[in-house]
Amino acid sequence: MIRQFVVGDQVLLVDRKQRRYLVELEIGAEFHSHTGVIAHDEILGADEGIVLRSSRGSMFTAFRPTMADYVLKMPRGAQVIYPKDLGPLLMLADVFPGARILESGVGSGALSMTLLRAGAVVTGHEIRDDFAARAVANVTTMLGDDALGRYDVQMRNAYEGISGSDYDRVILDLPEPWEVVPHAAQALHAGGIIVAYTPSIVQATRFRAVLDDYEFRFAETVEVLNRTWHVDGDAVRPDHRMVAHTAFLTHA
Repeated sequence: MIRQFVVGDQVLLVDRKQRRYLVELEIGAEFHSHTGVIAHDEILGADEGIVLRSSRGSMFTAFRPTMADYVLKMPRGAQVIYPKDLGPLLMLADVFPGARILESGVGSGALSMTLLRAGAVVTGHEIRDDFAARAVANVTTMLGDDALGRYDVQMRNAYEGISGSDYDRVILDLPEPWEVVPHAAQALHAGGIIVAYTPSIVQATRFRAVLDDYEFRFAETVEVLNRTWHVDGDAVRPDHRMVAHTAFLTHA
């Protein structure tokens, strides 16, 4: 079903060089870039895919952003987990509809909205008010108010303990995830899974050592590298640039 753009919609404007700009539609507002101005009123009431001409003659196409688009363009306080890692995280954590998940270090909400869209019930622990507020705002913008019924962000330091018990999964994006392992061992039910996102291999190594101390089994650490390819007829080659290291994903 085609749904026309309305006030409050998130819109992705894509120019001919594939540059992407995220805007929230408002009556009377304007999008400004070095290639000219586009009035929001030209987009309101139009169908997705409309082609627009800026005040300087540049062409833009308007789409609704995918979640990957939104994660990369959304307002942020903390660094986000990138889409190339969010997909594997869902698989490594074996997230399923209704899964009770403890997420610590909600940051700007990229992981939260990914878990919520997969149908999970998420309890978040965060120590910064501004990060918590930003995460809730981003989740609301992308998924709507209904998602908040499955999203509870608490101001709490997971190093000192985890609220609740009988979780299916514990997912950590913290500088010292090994500090949470003793609490996670108590909060997870038998067969539960713990996952940590760590930029440094030193962090991953220390996390693995503490997992062993608490008898978590089947531990594995992976790194996801994302290389795109240039395809133009028979001219095919790897692109010169790629999204390489961002973090190590450890699960057990």
